[in-house]
Amino acid sequence: MKLLSVCVPCYNSAAYMNRCIDALLVSGPAVEVVIVDDGSSDGTGAIADQYAAAYPDQVQAVHQVNGGHGQAINAGLAAATGRFFKVVDSDDWLAPDALHALMAKLTDSAYTAGLDMLICNFIYDKVNATHKKTMQFRHLLPTDRAFTWTSVHLPAGKYFLMHAVIYRTAMLKAAHLRLPAHTFYEDNLYVFYPLPHVKRMRYLDLDLYHYYIGRADQSVNEDVLIGRIDQQLRVNRAMIDFYQQTDFTDPALARYMRSYLSIITGISSILLLRAKTPAALAQKQALWHYMQATAPELHTQLRHGVVGWGVNLPGRVGRATSVGVYQALQHVYQFN
Repeated sequence: MKLLSVCVPCYNSAAYMNRCIDALLVSGPAVEVVIVDDGSSDGTGAIADQYAAAYPDQVQAVHQVNGGHGQAINAGLAAATGRFFKVVDSDDWLAPDALHALMAKLTDSAYTAGLDMLICNFIYDKVNATHKKTMQFRHLLPTDRAFTWTSVHLPAGKYFLMHAVIYRTAMLKAAHLRLPAHTFYEDNLYVFYPLPHVKRMRYLDLDLYHYYIGRADQSVNEDVLIGRIDQQLRVNRAMIDFYQQTDFTDPALARYMRSYLSIITGISSILLLRAKTPAALAQKQALWHYMQATAPELHTQLRHGVVGWGVNLPGRVGRATSVGVYQALQHVYQFN
């Protein structure tokens, strides 16, 4: 059995996927690489097959009709045989030295006993940026010991992105994780849906994941985000629905998931404000009304929180202030 399965969703990734895959292969046969060719029309599928032929004990090539990033993760999870599971997008990569350190930890059965989720740092590797911003959780999470949700007290605006998490594969499969097809920004669902099944966590202070930002066609490009706002809103509503349908037995978990939802709803709201159209403002109002109608208690908690207050300032000046704060955070954290 492999220790770590890494799913690499690929759609027309021939120009850059080698960097991602080569960085994974250096850690040897304990790392399984599942390359999912999501109906590509370039040489992606052929490259995947070449890797599978060259590394038959380490690489799987999965080919599917185009179904989007979420469907590719579904296929990767179904094929995974490793004890732990991570997604690495084909234009991103894992730092080889950090991956070696990670694998040393995963080899330690005492370290991984009962572990559902492992959290590492990630780097915003933005093109032409002289300073690469690292998102880390030191001083925020316990280190060198396992912990539960009662120990998770992240400040407003900080949360676990897909780039930070490694899940226990059996836990994901037991949770029946299934992501929607042909939907952008479903990586939030990938992180959010399994959380009620996560009981035991560890934080490993490693700068593991390089999150590449810079291609004009990337889904996280702000103009692209605004153009695909319907996709963001679909995911946002799905998260609201999931939260409302979850029977929480752990108040600390519920608190964290509310915080996560407040951030995603805040992002949706700011993007709609940035669009600067009457239709977008109506969509923003509709999103908050949807939450109020389907999850009234959640709406009360989020609407009167820092993020809810900040993105709902009244009038043109209020909207400009909300966007200004967002732009300041954008400058500090270098996202998008």
